[in-house]
Amino acid sequence: MDPEISIMLQCPSPKGLAETEVRAELSPAYDRRQLPGVQAWIDAVWEARCRHSPWLFNGSKFRLHSAQLDGGSLTFRLGLTCYKDFLGTNRAGMARHLQQQGRQDFGDSQAYLAEPLGVGAMVHTADDCFVFLRRSLKAVVGDVPEESIRLQDLPRQMVVKEIFNSILREIRDEVNLPLPTLSQPVLLGIARNQTSAGRASAEFYVRCSLTLEQVKQRYEIGGPEAQESTGIIFIKREDVLTLEQTGGIWRELCPSAKGAVRLYTLVQGGG
Repeated sequence: MDPEISIMLQCPSPKGLAETEVRAELSPAYDRRQLPGVQAWIDAVWEARCRHSPWLFNGSKFRLHSAQLDGGSLTFRLGLTCYKDFLGTNRAGMARHLQQQGRQDFGDSQAYLAEPLGVGAMVHTADDCFVFLRRSLKAVVGDVPEESIRLQDLPRQMVVKEIFNSILREIRDEVNLPLPTLSQPVLLGIARNQTSAGRASAEFYVRCSLTLEQVKQRYEIGGPEAQESTGIIFIKREDVLTLEQTGGIWRELCPSAKGAVRLYTLVQGGG
């Protein structure tokens, strides 16, 4: 098994979970735990990153505390976090120490980490290929300062809708695919990126009505976020199902893409 990823949750149905089968539970109790001295470290990391990349913006993100399957539905337990905290915890050199401290203090390795919920997708073309980008974090809340958001003001089902819609916008902006060509996403499960200290990503399946060549043409025209990738790859469905075992292209995939492939293989591979 690839050490870069692990599966946090797998949807039980080969059809995945539709938006109507997913709920959100919002609470400040699901925010990152505070550890003395860590905030000063986070501030220092952020200041250094901003000096190097002054265009960075500290947008708010939903923090995934946990997720629970109950019969045919799934509940996300969400707090709030931000990009700054992500860089200073999950992506920082002290991430392993924070995980050890979290296990010791709360029995939860992620307790002191930002844990912003990411999104990813398996995009399936009309001629039975999957689309992958060569990559050069996406916010779910958006470019809004964390201090200006109150969890109690966020309608729960609107939060779920935003999570599902965010992956469609990401596909549109990065691959330049019109929204009418994309199906409604279904959730395959949640994967963890172990290169970012286990940061979780909700992975979806999305059908596209365009063929491989049509998708390639749209991508080459370029979308609003075309700079986030350096190329596009197409893999036949039958090859995707054995991708992890055969190696090759698998080693080129980023951890989020690997998590999506593994979940697709587990959930829909037999369908």
